[in-house]
Amino acid sequence: MALTARLSFINTTENESSGDPEDLFAGSLGVIFTDDVTNQHGDASTALHYTSPHLSKPLRIELSDPKIAEDRSLFSHFLWNASLLLADLIEAGTLGLAPGGDTTGAGAGTVDVGKRVSVPELADFDIRGRSTIEMGAGTGLPSLMAALLGAKRVLVTDYPAPVVIENLRKNVELNLKDHQEGGARGVEVETGVEGHGWGELETPLALENKGAFDRVLCADCLWMPEQHENLRRSIAWFLSEDDPGARAWVVGGYHTGREKMRGFFDAEKLREVGLEVERLWERDCDGNDREWAWDRGAEDLDITGRKRWLAVSVLRRIRKDADDDKAER
Repeated sequence: MALTARLSFINTTENESSGDPEDLFAGSLGVIFTDDVTNQHGDASTALHYTSPHLSKPLRIELSDPKIAEDRSLFSHFLWNASLLLADLIEAGTLGLAPGGDTTGAGAGTVDVGKRVSVPELADFDIRGRSTIEMGAGTGLPSLMAALLGAKRVLVTDYPAPVVIENLRKNVELNLKDHQEGGARGVEVETGVEGHGWGELETPLALENKGAFDRVLCADCLWMPEQHENLRRSIAWFLSEDDPGARAWVVGGYHTGREKMRGFFDAEKLREVGLEVERLWERDCDGNDREWAWDRGAEDLDITGRKRWLAVSVLRRIRKDADDDKAER
């Protein structure tokens, strides 16, 4: 199933008072005509419905309306395909959905004929009982799915611009109140929304939550190469040091170009903050997988082709036994 197929669009400027929101055909062109995939969704005049057959009702995703140029330049006022894919992975892994089913998160196979793409088991994305923090959450969709599917703690963060944080709080309160009376799937979940600038590790939020999370979520946070170092530092700061199973799930699209985002995965720079890549591969908007590549030549120059693909990664703390082996050599 196409990654964007679960989205529909709601006009928030018309028919709102009547309680009869209007589905916008124009807003769905990227879903219907999939040769040119839309990778950012919504604006201040529309809200989004995210519909899953595994939820009792659609999630309503509101978009912020930043007026200040600095706030708008962060592009957190859109829902991005990386968030859709991470939300799908969480759902598929937690519910044990079958590949090729009703979610891109379960995968659809490989486009590398004759090659086995190194993709984690879906069960590795099981969120039940986990403590999660999302970086650069934007609309917060992956965190909403985590909270609804059984995470025990969900902290949603983005750049501390009031308009962005206010909209995140609105999305969390609106959707979790509607879906979560008595706790998601019988599990009581602690939720919060806070501002966090990547690399700012002396704030009360950072000091109180060092190593507090066994899952760090990042969706479409890789398009600013000048922020890669800060993002790596924040991931390493919040990721648990005590749980060997702690992981960061990082998904990023190629819409701004592979060259801008690939440096985040530089092994030496990850090592500087105590992290390493456990798995890294690419998935397209139809759920097809292929191996990660540093450079894909002409494809990287074709924006229509490259924005169909996303990099999907699992990061972990460098294992002590690996460090010991390296020291012995």
